[in-house]
Parts: sequence; structure tokens; C-alpha cells
Amino acid sequence: MITFCIALLLLVAGYFVYGALVEKVFGVNPGRQTPAYTSTDGIDYIPMPTWRVFLIQFLNIAGLGPIFGAIMGILYGPSAYLWIVFGTIFGGAVHDYLSGMLSVRRNGASLPELVGDELGSGVKQVMRIFSLLLMILVGAVFVVNPANLLDLLTGENTTTTMWTAIIFGYYILATLLPIDKLIGRLYPLFGFALLFMAIGIMISLFLRPDSLPEFHEAIGYTRPDSDVNPIFPMMFISIACGAISGFHATQSPMMARCLKNEKMGRRVFYGAMVVEGIVALIWAAAAIAFFNGSFDALSEFLKGKTPAILVNDISVGWLGTFGGILAMLGVIAAPITSGDTALRSARLIAADFLHIPQKKIRNRLLVSIPIFILAWLVMMIDFEVLWRYFAWCNQTLAVFTLWALTVWLAKEHKCYWLTLIPALFMTMVTVTYIFFAQEGFRLSYSVSLGIAVFVTLLLSFLFIRFLRTLSKRVSIKR
Repeated sequence: MITFCIALLLLVAGYFVYGALVEKVFGVNPGRQTPAYTSTDGIDYIPMPTWRVFLIQFLNIAGLGPIFGAIMGILYGPSAYLWIVFGTIFGGAVHDYLSGMLSVRRNGASLPELVGDELGSGVKQVMRIFSLLLMILVGAVFVVNPANLLDLLTGENTTTTMWTAIIFGYYILATLLPIDKLIGRLYPLFGFALLFMAIGIMISLFLRPDSLPEFHEAIGYTRPDSDVNPIFPMMFISIACGAISGFHATQSPMMARCLKNEKMGRRVFYGAMVVEGIVALIWAAAAIAFFNGSFDALSEFLKGKTPAILVNDISVGWLGTFGGILAMLGVIAAPITSGDTALRSARLIAADFLHIPQKKIRNRLLVSIPIFILAWLVMMIDFEVLWRYFAWCNQTLAVFTLWALTVWLAKEHKCYWLTLIPALFMTMVTVTYIFFAQEGFRLSYSVSLGIAVFVTLLLSFLFIRFLRTLSKRVSIKR
């Protein structure tokens, strides 16, 4: 339990200490008008209270990742705690804050436009397609799973197909209506359910202090199948949204268009990521505590079962029937509140690069209908396949974002090491994964790792060359 408490305190301290440092490096300007005021349109650009913007941002990014991903990640042992804590503080929260604030500075521009401005027009075109596909993939993934959970809760009187249709219908409305009409009003209710779930499970953990192994007691643990699931890169792909996630940077521009003042950016973007890290930490700890500290028992339980079954067992077993239902509703709300904004984000991304104004409903339908059709078709694919590709695409998007932020910081003569180190690390993770994993090229581990080292060194060389070119330009201007 001491390990869990230290990890929890480190996450909170990270917000106040490292978050303040990142904010200082960015250089907020409280007197600068935000896009919510300069581009108000009553649809996407709407000034909203900071507490509401924070809650929407948190629910946007806190899908199934920090719950399911954390449960799968703890199978690698207590190292998962380290990744959640340090990945959140030095990777995910920095990634979310800087991408969100850069969008604020650029009139709420969507992620492909931000990345393309820094890495070139060719990358911009790739990012437009890649981001759109990821948003559609997220929308599809986050329809199927909550539909299955709702069917599990409601019994024989309903079907998964019925819940799928209801959730997808809600996604359509959330994509098309002004952000303050549906999302802005429902999210406080969803937020209550999700926060109740996290707080309830955390209190239950404190009532079972002996069920959590300390870090030093399990440091030598390795998965039984570590030959096909080595800790690097698999754990860093499994725990994505609870540490660092490229998906978050696609969501931040929505809130960049609603933020009233730049000084609230750390609370909204960095803070929401830290809260998500806390949620991931709670569920990672809960998963192992439920089996009295036995990693092998957890691994055996999850064979052939989805983490949703374990979430249900923990919720009902620890919180009782009523508390379990509320907790499960929180788990259901998490993916729904990411799926709806994923499709909304897809509309904004497409509208940005097609230059179609979104004030008129006719234009929103023009952009959205093809997105809805594609999302429905993607839902026909097996969920397990969808989830695996989502995880890799998610982290790859983070790599593009981190490199773009690194280039921007260098251009602005700011401390680019804040994003360079996470960019290098995540490049190693994603390249190793795609060449080694079953859904990738299935090469040997040593070859995959070698390719990742080569790609990382190549990008490092290109960045050093960019810095030299940048330095020469500055010298010429002087």
C-alpha cells in the first residue's frame, strides 16, 4: 500500500511542480484573447466555465484506456506503476498541455494542421488521413464495448445491437449539435459517475492494504509469456491513455475553442491528464488487489476474458450491488464520452482541411455523414482486432505530436528537451512494437529492437541538423 500511496502523491506533486515548469516554458499570456472570444460561432467556439471545460477535457480523454489498459498493463508487474506515474508527469501531461495550448494560440486549429505546420506539408497530409481514421476507429471501439457492458447490466430484455444503435444515435447528435447543448449538459452527470467509481474503488483499496504487494516485493516478476509479450514495448502500448496518448491531442482543440483564458490551460490540459493517470493507477492497483497480490492469478483470470468482466466483479464485489451499478455506469460513461467527441473531432479535422465553415447544419451534415457511414462499417470488425490497432495508432500519433512540439519549441528558442526525450522514447516503443507484434511484421525481437534504434538515431540526426540550420538562420538575421 505504501507503493500505491507514493505513486499517488507523486502524480499530484507532478501537477504542481513539473506542470508549473512546463507552463513557464510555454509562456502563458493572461491578457491575450482566446479563440472562444475571437472566433465565437455558437457551435464549436463558445466561452465556457473552466470547471466545465476541465470536466469535458477529462471525460474526452478518459475512455477505456486508463481502465482496461491499466488492468492489462499491471500483468507486467509493479513496473506498470512507474510507467503510469512518470509517463503521465513527463510524457502525457506535457504532450496534452503543449498541444492544447498551441491550438489555443492558433485559433483552435486541429492536430493535423498543428503538426503539419511544424513538420511540413507532406506530413500534414498524412496526419489528416491518419487522424481521421483514428477518430473513426475510436468512435467504433467506444460504441461496441459500452454496448456490451450495458447489455450485461440490463439482462435478457435488451440486446447488444439495441444498445449499439442507441449509443451511435447519441454520437450523431453529439457530433452535430452545439457543444454546450448536449455534451456541455450531460458531461457533469457522466463525470459524477466516473469520479464516484474511481473514489469508491480507491477507498476499497485502502480498506484492503495487505492485498497490494509493495514494489520491492514484486520487482523481479515477469509475465509467463514474456517471450511473446516482452515488457518493452508491450507494456508501454497496453498502458496508453493512463500515461501518454496521441488521441488526447486530437481532443484538446475542442476545448482550446472554449477556454476563456490561457492561464487556465494547465488546469484543463495538464490537470486532466494527471487525473487520468490517477484513475489508471487506481485500476491497476485494484486489479492486482482483487487477487490478493497474485499476478499469476490475475493473468489466469484474464485468459479468454475481457477486462470488462473483471471490472464488473471488482465493482460489485467491493461496492455492493448499488455501488457496483454506479461504478459500472462510470466505466460505461468513460468510453461513451470519448467516442462522441472522437466523431465530433473527426468532423472538425475534416472541416478544417476542406475549409468548410461549420455554423450551418447543412455543412455539418455534409462533413459528418461519410464519417458516420465509415464508423458504422468499422464496427463490424472484431473488437479485439480493433483494440490492438487502436493502441498502436494511438501511440504513433503521440510520436508525431511530440516531434512537432519539439520542433516548435526549438523554433521559439524554448527548452525543447521537455518533449524531445519523450519523443525519442516513444519512437523506440512504437517502431519496436509494429515490427515485433503479431498485428505488425512479426520479426524477431532483436531485429525489431535494432530497427527501432536505427530509426530513433536517424530522427535524432535529422533534428540535430535542423537545429544547426536554425542556428545559422538566427546568425544571418543578426
